[in-house]
Amino acid sequence: MLLIGSERMTGMALESVDLGQVSGVEAQAPVWDHYLQGDPARLNSDFGEFLKRTAIRLDVRTDDQVAQEALNHRDPMIREQSLFQYVDRGLPGAVDLLTEAVKTDSVREVRWNALWALEKIGGPRALKALQGFVNDDDADVGEWARLFASELTTGLPAFDSRSWKQDPDRTFDETILLNIDVDVYVRLDDTGRHWGKISLAPQGLARSYGQAHACPNSATRDQQLVISKNLAGLHDDGTPHVENFLFRGVTNHASAGRGSFFFESRGLRPIFMSGQADNDSLGHRNEMVSAKRSGEWTTDPLMEIKGKPAIRYVRGAVQTWGYINFETMRGSSLEEILFPGNSILGTLDTPTGPLANAYITGTFKGKLVDWDGDGKIDVNSLDIYSTHEAEVDTNQDNIADEPGVQFCTRTGWMHS
Repeated sequence: MLLIGSERMTGMALESVDLGQVSGVEAQAPVWDHYLQGDPARLNSDFGEFLKRTAIRLDVRTDDQVAQEALNHRDPMIREQSLFQYVDRGLPGAVDLLTEAVKTDSVREVRWNALWALEKIGGPRALKALQGFVNDDDADVGEWARLFASELTTGLPAFDSRSWKQDPDRTFDETILLNIDVDVYVRLDDTGRHWGKISLAPQGLARSYGQAHACPNSATRDQQLVISKNLAGLHDDGTPHVENFLFRGVTNHASAGRGSFFFESRGLRPIFMSGQADNDSLGHRNEMVSAKRSGEWTTDPLMEIKGKPAIRYVRGAVQTWGYINFETMRGSSLEEILFPGNSILGTLDTPTGPLANAYITGTFKGKLVDWDGDGKIDVNSLDIYSTHEAEVDTNQDNIADEPGVQFCTRTGWMHS
């Protein structure tokens, strides 16, 4: 019998789970009429859907606690986590709670991610709520509302007509912050039967794993893309922890103004046995880590960069693996464990593959935003510490700090 957590934990604490009392997959399998659903080889081959049916929720706050913290917690990350958690539980009144958050929260990221949660709910009431924010005082909150409402009604995004600015001397033609919402399914023992679920809203994921940015260049975006991940708060001197990924793949242009893409990445990076980024206390192994991404981007013909319309919006799905050192989290609340670098990405096809105990699956959305508040959309103003080839570049001059190195060099991992 394995117990996760502590018997006396409260609040957002990880749940105490007696695995000896958890029924198996067979007992929890859904009842469904296969002749109405289609081929099970297609419908029942999504690993995330299997885990969703059987995993144990590790956020044990009461529904009332979740609702209260969604509007009142001092930390905007926890407020956003709570909003998404409320929706994930399928609780009544979710549209009203999210609408109130968009109206009252002081942080724009919480507000536009609450709009995304409304889109996830869907339906007439959620659509009406979204339409009520189209003319918000914050133009980007308004544009997100317009975009999500349009996706619900047409399947396609819609944009406003603001002016824009772009710096031709920066490394990347565009820098798009990605809002990523995932479920993290943690393997709780070696039987493969017992899994726990931690849902991470965009700010929660960014705080623990790092904030991801899509960085396309107009000339190569159909075949190559850099995803640059900056993790704030990990280094004592305030410098960002940087992890870059060079993706290569194909883009389908069957629909005008849109590109459907499938890209893959494989790069050398350290797997820290501590389960924490840059924490070499238990040693590390250098491994070739793989990743995949797929989705669709939409261009804006009114924004032209180097002879091509700019990518205004991107959406897609993410599936990857990570390593969570669960022993270091025992008895801790989610607020306590969501600190910079407390989980790392991993892969299954390397000698450290058995350490990969967290399946991460979800969706991402990102669009160009006015970051400096001057009323113009900023196309490539975000600080990205990467060369065109995804090498770490701390002074942003498109010259690698160390040729070929895509992962933060602070620990000197690449020389060991």
